[in-house]
Amino acid sequence: MRLSRYFLPVLKETPAEAQIASHRLMLRAGMIKQQAAGIYSWLPLGFKVLRRLENIVHEEQVRAGHIPMLMPTLQPADLWRESGRYDDYGEEMLRIKDRGGRDLLYGPTNEEMITDIFRSHVGSYKDLPLTLYHIQWKFRDEIRPRFGVMRGREFFMKDGYNFDLDYENAMHAYNRHMVSYLRTYERMGLQAIPMRADSGPIGGDDTHEFLVLAETGESEVFYDSEITGLKLGDREIDYDNWDEVAGICTEWTTPYARTDETHDEALFDAIPEERRKTSRGIEVGQIFYFGTKYSEPMGAVVTTDTGERVPVHMGSHGIGVSRLVGAIIEANHDENGIIWPEGVTPFHAGIVNLRQGDAETDAACERLYAALEAEGLEPLYDDREERAGAKFATMDLIGLPWRITVGPRGLKNGVVELTSRRTGESEELAPELAVARLRDIYAGHI
Repeated sequence: MRLSRYFLPVLKETPAEAQIASHRLMLRAGMIKQQAAGIYSWLPLGFKVLRRLENIVHEEQVRAGHIPMLMPTLQPADLWRESGRYDDYGEEMLRIKDRGGRDLLYGPTNEEMITDIFRSHVGSYKDLPLTLYHIQWKFRDEIRPRFGVMRGREFFMKDGYNFDLDYENAMHAYNRHMVSYLRTYERMGLQAIPMRADSGPIGGDDTHEFLVLAETGESEVFYDSEITGLKLGDREIDYDNWDEVAGICTEWTTPYARTDETHDEALFDAIPEERRKTSRGIEVGQIFYFGTKYSEPMGAVVTTDTGERVPVHMGSHGIGVSRLVGAIIEANHDENGIIWPEGVTPFHAGIVNLRQGDAETDAACERLYAALEAEGLEPLYDDREERAGAKFATMDLIGLPWRITVGPRGLKNGVVELTSRRTGESEELAPELAVARLRDIYAGHI
């Protein structure tokens, strides 16, 4: 992609309504445009990041054995009346009528609809376990939408639902989701800590939130610093191995980590003082086990091997995909702009031409562009007739992890400059070596 042909409406001034870094930088970098309170259009750069995150979520869900599908944004109110939640959910639910006077709602979540799908097609224990998920737009009519995509009214979310014969099987599904989420966030360059949480309107007794530490987080969090050293890395995981999956969950949930809602001062004080940490956290996902809360009133039952009809045990598991874009920026930025982790960057590298129109420099940039594409990388080539300072400022603002600077002086010596956005360090390399370096850096990310 050439910047002269790309739609990247960057802003020089900070919009007055932007209160936190991610909102400010997403507007300035031309990633989003507000259409109404808490409702945004995703412009090309923001849409690319959103799609990268969505793909990572899909890959890790499928790896864990979960099956993708798609449910509609609008849901019949009668399903929610069956579960008893239609009147209980509150004013965050957008309730509407169609032209026939039928009550509908813009889905804030999908427990009722997925339970209806399950009960329509599954009747035997032999079809279990089953986990279905989708990634779809949701709507919650927040009383005070703020902080850009971090607390919008319309949001893009992965929600998955497990159906199991009994508590033990359902808790394996719970653990499986926890591990798959840990892998998902790690691939995005985030450390998301699972914390014992409150279930809210979803319901259920077992629930963990995943929180990214950031000064602008909505929740106060208390944790043992030992948890920040945990990594899955390249560990191979057999999601069908109950003991292995449970062991990983134990590893991550044994160190103290709780939100202010579930904080226990006595337990916290038992941790060595140097390891007791408090911070702010951004919620980016949550997993729930709620047993037969929905299956019982809605008649989602299966026949067991003894012929008994029993309601299935269920859980739901969500990742805020659009919210994650903001959370990643909150955890990865400086005064000049965004710093994308390699796993989620919209473009893998920026190419800056210091003398547009110079035949030799133009040709060198074109060769670099083609060589990067041949390695499966996606470069963004700044071929605009702009001064060098403006080009560097744009690259810093949009946050591509690596920049290759090409100019006549360097080319005379057979080199280009490769710069890390995160560290600011630069190195002069032959063009083919710069391409090879980027190929190696991204080997685990594409």
